Amino acid sequence: MEASPRFLCGGLQAFAVLQWVFSFLGLGSVCLVALLLALLSRAWILVVLYLLWLYGDRNTPRVGGRRSAWVRNWAIWRHFRDYFPISLVKTAELDPCRNYLFGFHPHGVLVVGAFGNFCTEATGFSRLFPGLRPHLLMLPCWFQIPIFRDYIMTSGLVSSDKASVSYLLSCSGGGQVAVLAVGGPLEALEAKPGALSLRIRNQKGFVKVALEHGAALVPVFSFGENELFRQLPNPPGSCVRRAQEALQSLLSVALPLFHGRLGLLMPFRSPIHTVVGAAIPVQRSPRPSRAQVDALHALYVERLTQLFEEHKERYGVPADRHLVLT
Repeated sequence: MEASPRFLCGGLQAFAVLQWVFSFLGLGSVCLVALLLALLSRAWILVVLYLLWLYGDRNTPRVGGRRSAWVRNWAIWRHFRDYFPISLVKTAELDPCRNYLFGFHPHGVLVVGAFGNFCTEATGFSRLFPGLRPHLLMLPCWFQIPIFRDYIMTSGLVSSDKASVSYLLSCSGGGQVAVLAVGGPLEALEAKPGALSLRIRNQKGFVKVALEHGAALVPVFSFGENELFRQLPNPPGSCVRRAQEALQSLLSVALPLFHGRLGLLMPFRSPIHTVVGAAIPVQRSPRPSRAQVDALHALYVERLTQLFEEHKERYGVPADRHLVLT
């Protein structure tokens, strides 16, 4: 009698994750096909009206998006959280009167922890950080897909181009949080179980924009992010890696060849603990020098490494394992 509710709960969790994976990998194509079919049907006038509206709305992903508290609080996200499970760990208070740039590490294959913690309320972001509104930055190309772009914006996703980040970090009154997966698409190619490699040595654009707007930097490390999928072997210099890097340069998105449970795209059940560090105060400098950028970048890397070292054993990383910064 007890197995039935447990089975139902597990089924809901699996469905929640499966629909999210589909949304991430396939919903955009479905939206395009649906729009084309509607255009060829008697509903074509509705499509034309939508496209006219879309033209006027084209800049919304660059000016804070169009988030929905209702969507962020959907019950399905709690099942999504419990599948892994995902937890959000607060280590310091953040002043809601300031704007912040969260650096999220590592990217992982599908940035699961970033979505679960910052695009939903399943882990209690608003409760832990009252007065702050998180916006997860996503490659601009995704916001070119009609209908799909409107759906993803409801969760707080916005374009990752500089104009979008600058808009958030320059908002008066504070309370805005731009969340950036610093390693970018290429770091996804290193997302393998046990991997602790971060692409950060030459990633300094986020530091520069923080200086330009005086936004505090906050390092975030998501333990377990790299344990969710397995990838086809792609060591640097291999044919597979060269092809992936060439496609990334062409399409601006990484194409990791990965699989999950039972050889499918369902991620493995592995806990994700996303630890939010203390803020690094940043003095506004509209035109920061290279020395200023390098100094703040070095401080950020130091604080990120310290955050990892302080929490790694609690979340299953052996004491003799350390970050590899590339």
